[in-house]
Amino acid sequence: MKGNRIAAIDVGTTKVCTIMADVDGSGGLRILGVGVAPTQGLHKGLVVEVKDATESIHQSVRKAEQMAGYRLKAACVGITGRHISSANSYGVVTISRKDRLVRPRDLRRVLEVAQNAKVPGDRKLLHIIPRTYAVDKREGVKNPVGLHGFRLDVEAHIITAAAASVRNLTKCIRGIGIDIDDLILEPLASSEAILREEEKQNGVMLADIGGGTTDIAIFKEGSICHTAVLPIAGYQITNDIAIGLGLSFELAEEMKKRYGNIIRPEEGDNGHQTVVEDEHSVSYQDLCEIIRIRVEEILRLIILELPHTDYLQSVPSGLVLTGGSANLPGIAQVGHEVTGLPVRIGAPIDLAGVSDTLYNPAYATSVGLLLWKIRGKDSQKWLSKGGGVHRLISQ
Repeated sequence: MKGNRIAAIDVGTTKVCTIMADVDGSGGLRILGVGVAPTQGLHKGLVVEVKDATESIHQSVRKAEQMAGYRLKAACVGITGRHISSANSYGVVTISRKDRLVRPRDLRRVLEVAQNAKVPGDRKLLHIIPRTYAVDKREGVKNPVGLHGFRLDVEAHIITAAAASVRNLTKCIRGIGIDIDDLILEPLASSEAILREEEKQNGVMLADIGGGTTDIAIFKEGSICHTAVLPIAGYQITNDIAIGLGLSFELAEEMKKRYGNIIRPEEGDNGHQTVVEDEHSVSYQDLCEIIRIRVEEILRLIILELPHTDYLQSVPSGLVLTGGSANLPGIAQVGHEVTGLPVRIGAPIDLAGVSDTLYNPAYATSVGLLLWKIRGKDSQKWLSKGGGVHRLISQ
């Protein structure tokens, strides 16, 4: 049983979530422990105070350990922030052996060529994800191993991270005695928890609207083709409420969660209603209007990440919203009005064990980190037997 234990730590701007689980015989997850703690020491996904961030992670891990009944030793860790960048790259190598048979080491070689073309010296490789291969210019090959040819091409999605930002995060995790199994870009993890395979095949856009950042991933023909991190999310919504209604940030956050709605109230219905929290009363209409204006802006910034103005042609399966801010009532309806795309809310499903709290868009990344691990989504497997995370930390 111990050999099947896995764990994930999602260090977000507003919360740290640790999940401890095991994997059953059919590859399903059984949740053993969940620990959630408020985040201190982070801003827009970046560690700005190591001591505070380490303590937040420690609180989350301790809660999960108490529920699971054993000590956490290693975990998959999510990473985000404006320091993340991505690009599609191409590589080509020749198959010079007499039998012209493509072998696994040829995949390693061609991915190294693709990597070298797109990773500047001041950045470190986080993921290299092969999208499609071609053998002797025959395109659309998903796995060329075993085919014969003279030339092997690859189109790969390269994701890099600023080394200093990675080291700050890993220092916090290691500071409480936990090893890191892998570092995973958060929107890739979220996609594992909430996207359907047919959506990825047809073309779909994922937007994980968290507290400090909005993480974006676009899939086409079954694989990732674009990733981005926007420095605007739930924090800005709360800040707008605080400034617009003269409230403290904490009170504005509570009112957003308890009363927030993106759909404008009808006159004569709730239009002149007031809401009260901690002896502060505000106009319900004003609250909803402030939230709607900022959410519309976030949605417009999200849609600008699509490569073409014909959004429906780019992503026929539409836009899937997740993250804590996706819990705002009416966000799917307004998302459709702003983008013209089909919009749905994505949340993890079909989890066994003590998983009640995880059926929520706010935990898509946390659950997705575990699924990424058990589904073998190791984008570094052809490049290094030790995995890319060790090079990121040690260099």
